[in-house]
Parts: sequence; C-alpha cells; structure tokens
Amino acid sequence: MRSAHNIIEKKLLMLLFVFFATNLQAQNKTAMPNVIVIYADDLGYGDVSCYGATKMKTPNLDKLAGGGIRFTNAHSTSSTCTPSRYALMTGQYPWRKSGTGILPGDAALIIPTDRTTLPSLFQQAGYKTGLVGKWHLGLGDAVQKNWNGEIKPGPNEVGFDYSFIFPATADRVPTVFVENHFVVALDSTDPIQVDYKNKVGNDPTGKDHPELLKMQSSPGQGHNNTIVNGIGRIGYMSGGNKARWTDEEMPLTFLAKAKEFIVENKIKPFFLFYTLTEPHVPRMPSTMFKGKSGLGFRGDAILQLDWTVGEIMQQLKLLGIDKNTIIVFSSDNGPVLDDGYQDEAITKLNGHTPWGNLRGGKYSSYEAGTRVPFMIQWPAKIKPSISSAMICQMDLLASFAKLLNKKIPVGDGEDSEDVLHALTGKSQTGRRVLVEQGIGSIAVIKDDWKYIEPHNGLAKDELVNIELGNSPQPQLYHLKNDISEKNNLAAQYPELVKDLAAVLKKIKENQAK
Repeated sequence: MRSAHNIIEKKLLMLLFVFFATNLQAQNKTAMPNVIVIYADDLGYGDVSCYGATKMKTPNLDKLAGGGIRFTNAHSTSSTCTPSRYALMTGQYPWRKSGTGILPGDAALIIPTDRTTLPSLFQQAGYKTGLVGKWHLGLGDAVQKNWNGEIKPGPNEVGFDYSFIFPATADRVPTVFVENHFVVALDSTDPIQVDYKNKVGNDPTGKDHPELLKMQSSPGQGHNNTIVNGIGRIGYMSGGNKARWTDEEMPLTFLAKAKEFIVENKIKPFFLFYTLTEPHVPRMPSTMFKGKSGLGFRGDAILQLDWTVGEIMQQLKLLGIDKNTIIVFSSDNGPVLDDGYQDEAITKLNGHTPWGNLRGGKYSSYEAGTRVPFMIQWPAKIKPSISSAMICQMDLLASFAKLLNKKIPVGDGEDSEDVLHALTGKSQTGRRVLVEQGIGSIAVIKDDWKYIEPHNGLAKDELVNIELGNSPQPQLYHLKNDISEKNNLAAQYPELVKDLAAVLKKIKENQAK
C-alpha cells in the first residue's frame, strides 16, 4: 500500500512540475527575454567542432550553435582579455582609454561608475543582473586595498545587482572568491596581503621551491611567485588560507553560483554575465575531465567548458524558460598554448589547430587574435542559420539597447553599433568597419580589406610562439580571398593602403564610428 502511495505522490509531483513549466513557457511568450552571455577565456576559432575542430568534440556548443546563429566573422575588440572585457562592458574601443591593458590582480577598477554599461542597461529595463566568474577589470579605487574588508567600487557599482568573481585571472593572486564586495570564507585571524612587486609572508614561491610544484612554470613568463595549490602564480600573497580556492573545484563553484542565480530569478527577466575560466592557464580541470580529451589539460579544459554550457542549457529547459532565454556564447580573444606553464598543451596537441585556418593567436593583430567563436540562440525568435555578418562583442550594448527600447546617453557606448538584425537573423549585414587591437599594432577592416598599420614592435613573441602582426611596413590583406593573411598586397594597392590608413586615423581621432 505504501508503495502505491509513493507512486501516486511521484505522479502528482511530476504533473505539478509539468504544469509549472508549461505555465512559465506561456508567460514567457510575451515577456522580455532573459539574457545569458557566456564568455570563454582564450578559446580559439578552431577549438570548437562546429567551427572545424576534428580532434575533439564539443557537442553542447554545437547544439547551441545548431539551435541558433553561428557567426563566422565575429570579433572581440582586442587579442587580450582585459581590453576585450572593457569593450564588451562599455561599448568603447579600449585603446581610447589609458590603463586598459592586461591588469595585475591588485588593479583598481577601470570602468567609470557613471558610464552606461551592458549590465546597467539591463538594470534600467527592470532586469535583475548578475556576474559570475572571472572579472579582471579591477577592484577598488586604488592599487593598495584592504582585502579583509569591503572592497569597492567593483562590479556592483557598474551595473551588477549580484557578483561572485575572482579578481583577475586564475594565474594571478589573490586566489580567492569575492562575493558582493567581500572575500568569501575570510578568516579575520589570517588576513590577506597582496603585493605584485615585493614578496609578502612566508609562502614558498615557484622560483625558490620548484620541487613543490605539480605543474612547472614556463621560463621567463613570471608564473613563479607564490605557490597556491601546487601552482606558481603571478604576484605574491600571504594569508587567507581558508579562503583560497583550489583550481579543480573553482569552475564548478562558478557553475553552481550561476545556476543559483538563474533559479532565484526564473520568474522575472534576468541578465547573467557568466565568465568562464577555461581554457586560460593554469589549466587544471576537474578530475572527471582529466585525460578525457587526449590533448592534455588544455583539451580537457575545453571539454569541461563544453559540459558547463550544456549544464546551463539543461537547467533552462528544466525550469521551462529556455524558449525565451537568449544565450550568447563567445571568447575574449584567440588561443595560446604555452602561456606560463608546461602543461602538455604543445606536446599533446596531436594535430589539433586551436586557431583553425587563421594566422596568429592571443596577443596578435592577425585574425586569430580577435576572430572568435560567436553564437546566439533564442528559440522563441531566432531560426537556425550561419551568418557571415561582421559583428563585434562591443556591439551587444547598442543592439540590446534597441531590443530593450532604451536610449544610450550621448558620449556613452560611442563605438558600439546596433547589429540587432544580424544577431536575430533578419539580416546578413553587420558593421562595415572594425578596428582590431593587438600587442603593438592596430588594424582596421573595411569591406573585407584589412590594413595593419606599421609598428616597430616584435614581429613574434618567442615566449608564446605567436606572430604578433607587427611590421615596420604596412600590411594589406583581402580576407574574403585570403583568410589566413598569407599575401600582403600593400605594394600592389598603395591607394587602398592610403585610404584605409585615413579611415583608421579618423576613427582614432573619434570623428567616426
């Protein structure tokens, strides 16, 4: 008899769940869509199977792309993370503002608190806004800050109602979570101290004690300071031992927090900026993914990333809000293999090409630096397709402003363009002109022609084995016919070089978008 009651109870619970989910779907047909932007870290154009990867499979990203629009000509503004994130948040080319290069872990906030940002735009439209994951845009109003008290301004002051982050990158101290201004699990008797110039505390360093490392640092790249979880970091840290995360559990914590935010806001519109750490160094994937790719820890981290995306998609479906939720997925810049640690990313590459058929990579003004995977899904509105429209991540600000029927104040988001029709599949036309920022040189693309201005910087970064795109001579490539940028046509088309140099000069002078 008891078992019969249990069966009835289970059936009733299932019926209630179906009823709840169905009603949510019905309500959401007329509601403003939820929006989730999932941002990978150092994921290359060729790292995803729907973009041509054959040595590993990313089924969840393929499913996301197959159910929406996969863009083949989408870009970050820059080939490194801090400037790309700044541009996505503000709609402004980062080279317009000083101090937007790759930040140390103790940097001050670089986003003005009085400027319209992507999350503040959603706030104005009545959305609940959340940030979970990597930040790397600075905290506080000065480098010297008290990590043991309230840390502000930060994400909550530039548009996020809720934030759960780590301050910079996983290879930089402090290796702690910060939730809404405060370090998580901080012990007041073990205060945190951080310094990027001088050693603090008695923690061993990778430089002095390499025998303690479970992953050796690459020579000359600075990842040999304070050891945390058997990995040498950039910068020095003492204290906060109970608060320090371990690399294997850190991404899973971010996933749990992202899911919590979605559940807590399922009956009202929300915007979630979910910033993954994979496949940025140090690559130390969760144990269940180690060895699964056959491509070393970098490949394993990409499999973990793909699984994470699947977990988010599955949760949206279980909650009955998947049809009216927009998911945007992209990466902050192109790929890099040896970026601080000897983790078999090169020795176990096994024919995989993270850059696809593009030239360069992270740090480069060539296409592999900024042309990245970009896909958008909105089941209620977007039909599956592939788009060649040129779009940029900083265009999300103007595009969502159009969708939300909100005006951006004059002077804010000046470089963001409304490409909503391209993002929703109503047009194959995106922006006509885009500036790409590498380490050193800057390039401009117009009508499939790409001009890279002359620059006397290093042609190649030997430490990471990536061509940077710097040359004392102008470079001109026709991307439609030469996506790999093999043939410099500058000598053949001097007038076109002159015209594109003028276009770039005009944009730099802020006279045109």
